[in-house]
Amino acid sequence: MTALHSNLRDYLQVRRRLGFDLRNDERLLQGFVEFLERAGAKRVTTDLALMWAKLPVDARPYTWRQRLGIVRGFARYLATIDPASEVPSKDLLPAQYVRVTPHIYSRAEIAALMGAARALTPAPRAATYETLIGLLAATGLRPGEALGLDRQDVDLRGGALHLRAAKQQKQREVPLHQSTTDALRKYARVRDRRWSTPQTPAFFLNASAGRLSRSEFNHRFAKLTAQAGLEGRGARPRPRPHDLRHSFAVRTLLGWYRAGEDIDQQMPLLCTYLGHVNPASTYWYLSAAPELMGLVGQRLDRVLGGQP
Repeated sequence: MTALHSNLRDYLQVRRRLGFDLRNDERLLQGFVEFLERAGAKRVTTDLALMWAKLPVDARPYTWRQRLGIVRGFARYLATIDPASEVPSKDLLPAQYVRVTPHIYSRAEIAALMGAARALTPAPRAATYETLIGLLAATGLRPGEALGLDRQDVDLRGGALHLRAAKQQKQREVPLHQSTTDALRKYARVRDRRWSTPQTPAFFLNASAGRLSRSEFNHRFAKLTAQAGLEGRGARPRPRPHDLRHSFAVRTLLGWYRAGEDIDQQMPLLCTYLGHVNPASTYWYLSAAPELMGLVGQRLDRVLGGQP
């Protein structure tokens, strides 16, 4: 093991003891260390860090900035061991994150998507995808959260989900509507008839009786959107599974606006339900749909009395 690889191992170990997951950081930093070694470098330099950060030449500038930021953290650690190691300045590769406008599914589009899933064969596969898509649409879960559910996390009696390993390692309880609980109970019966001795505690299973993976789901989802005739808006060619989460949030906000609710009072509820650490992530939805922006404008016009 080279000195750089040894230092990387120690750096990751220290940070993980502080509670950081770092799975993505580890993958990227291993690639960075290999890049340094191919270049014959024994320590980090700003020039090499910039060169590596911009290796995906077709990536967005914000991605370059993120890659350099991951290297900067490692470089700070190395500088405590070897003062000759350079730490890239924070003002390098300036860029701002621009969120791509999501596809907001209409109820008809969700029904079409679930209908396409229902037509899959064999029947257990159809049940898996139809139920999973319905769950994402009804709860706003992140796809990874739904796929990560184990049987013990799904309370079919109390009508709730227990998310143990959500984003930012935050746990939360998600209450379910009775219709959603009924759909999950129906799927569980189909699943248990087909796979009486599963290889995993996962709630959603694939054809091999293992946990349905993110790659499997994404691959099938792309085919289902094509079969349902759905096309994306903006920068993406077609809707993504994650857009079901955006759609849930926008529908919730639309319902509150139409009911005359105080959005500032209700927003913490949505923030908690979605598992957002930063409330700004929830407020972003106010600009995510033209219909919602129109309602916001109408309310402001009433408050201002039509004054310019």
